[in-house]
Amino acid sequence: MSTNVESLLATETQIQQNTGLDESLNPKKDDARTVRPLDYIFMWIGDGVNLGNMTLGASLIVAGIATLNIVQTMAATIIAIGIISIIFALNDRLGYRTGIPYVVQLRMSFGLKGSVISSLMRGIPAIVWYGFQSWIGGTALNEIAKIVTGGAFDSVAICFVVLQLVQIGLSLYGFHAIKWVEALTSIVIMLALLYVFGVLLTSHSAVIAEKWVHTEGTWGLPFFAFIMVFMGNYAAIFLSAADYSRELKTGISDAKRGFLYFLPILIAYGFTLTIGGMLASATGISNPVKAFALVVDNSYITIFVSAFIVMGVVAVNMVANIIPPAYVITLLTKVKFKPAVIITGLLALCSFPWVLVQDSSAEGLNLFILIYSAFLGPIVSILLVEYYILRRQEVNISELYKEDGPFAGYNPNAMLAMFIGAGAAIVKVELAWIVGFVVAGIAYILLTKYAFKDSKFRKGTIFE
Repeated sequence: MSTNVESLLATETQIQQNTGLDESLNPKKDDARTVRPLDYIFMWIGDGVNLGNMTLGASLIVAGIATLNIVQTMAATIIAIGIISIIFALNDRLGYRTGIPYVVQLRMSFGLKGSVISSLMRGIPAIVWYGFQSWIGGTALNEIAKIVTGGAFDSVAICFVVLQLVQIGLSLYGFHAIKWVEALTSIVIMLALLYVFGVLLTSHSAVIAEKWVHTEGTWGLPFFAFIMVFMGNYAAIFLSAADYSRELKTGISDAKRGFLYFLPILIAYGFTLTIGGMLASATGISNPVKAFALVVDNSYITIFVSAFIVMGVVAVNMVANIIPPAYVITLLTKVKFKPAVIITGLLALCSFPWVLVQDSSAEGLNLFILIYSAFLGPIVSILLVEYYILRRQEVNISELYKEDGPFAGYNPNAMLAMFIGAGAAIVKVELAWIVGFVVAGIAYILLTKYAFKDSKFRKGTIFE
């Protein structure tokens, strides 16, 4: 039976009787989907136009020397975005067709108990980044407040709390708020970046051409490593693709949904990476904030840059770092969605972001990123193998919600494949995502076929 028909059978009443879960985790009904294609495009543009992505572009210029020239940078960018869009469109299909969120999708491969571990791999890093990003935003907001008050106000902590309250308040409205926040943010920031782009072209084109356009660069390991870093920025987001696609209006083909990812990500990332590289080439400074101050000789530069940071923080957090962990908390605690959003914000406070931003914390933070990132490729690989290869897109959605159904407990094959893939990813850090993705996928197929043959999770697969 197709997933579409099964999703219709999985009514809210049945699901709540079986699990007691909050209605936010129920399959999203067609009439409750309010995100239009244009909203979706603005959402991903808003997520992509931020200081972190600009820093990624600037990182290609080291001491005035380009690791990759502009042609190689654009080629790597297009390849990475193409892969990202394909994986997005593949992994969002179950959520789009049935309306289930990521935390329920995980049960298909990992089981009810096993999905707890894999969902935390998405939820915990998001909360940490939520706090980290918000502290950066609070710092920028404090700079604005100091200028406006003539130095009378100076408290990053208060600005951080204010920004948290604003973000929590907006997030309580779910995707209704995300739609207009991302639209406003993407338009304002893109206009500001167009201004900076014009300044760079008119005043610094010669030095940019010398240090980035006409340089030799390399098509070797740094080229492929940049693709992996680029994809790593989206690894957590396309892992939980169902959380976004379930909000998108129905009737959009798989190819068109792929385009809804490719176009905005290309616009946002391509533009911010380009400006980051141009800034670093023109100034020799990899920090975009400091580079802005040199390039844009304007008394309002601090307010401009600070506002850019604040808006970028809100845009990224709204899409990537609030909704997904809120669903995880709702699943684990069975509280309603709005209290889960508040808990997510409080947990972000408890991540001690004021410690994480210190230089002394950089090594520990990098280790944390390395460890959790190693699991993201394997998890999405297992989900794709399960849905497309083993189950051939045939999943009984109602059974995913049954506490005592066929997906109860955990799937040892999926758990083993995840750890095998993560181990392989850590061994080859430069290509971590793709190594973990490939190894975990192969391991899962082999384990499903030859190991734990009596596992109830084999039901409905080609190896049944």
